[in-house]
Amino acid sequence: MQRVCFLLKVRPDRLAEYRERHRDVWPEMREALSRTGWHNYSLFLRDDGLLVGYLETEDFEAAKKAMAETDVNARWQAHMAPFFEGIDGRPDENKVPLEEIFHLD
Repeated sequence: MQRVCFLLKVRPDRLAEYRERHRDVWPEMREALSRTGWHNYSLFLRDDGLLVGYLETEDFEAAKKAMAETDVNARWQAHMAPFFEGIDGRPDENKVPLEEIFHLD
């Protein structure tokens, strides 16, 4: 199982609304994530807008590709894109994994 962590930056003036949208993630989005191999997926948000994402998957590139091919993902990315700073394109295209340098099992 591959462990993946990534960082994004949420606009500070949009934090409350960003949190609110994640309280009610669309059921079809949740189902698509599970079906395409995204497991144990969590988002953590700091008050300055730093967003840390973590997930486990068999193959991150395959999971990203499968998710990118879903209609619900395109709608969700368009829905969420205005919340982010410093990205070009869709938020899911900016999830660059951090290098894992230590893991305690």
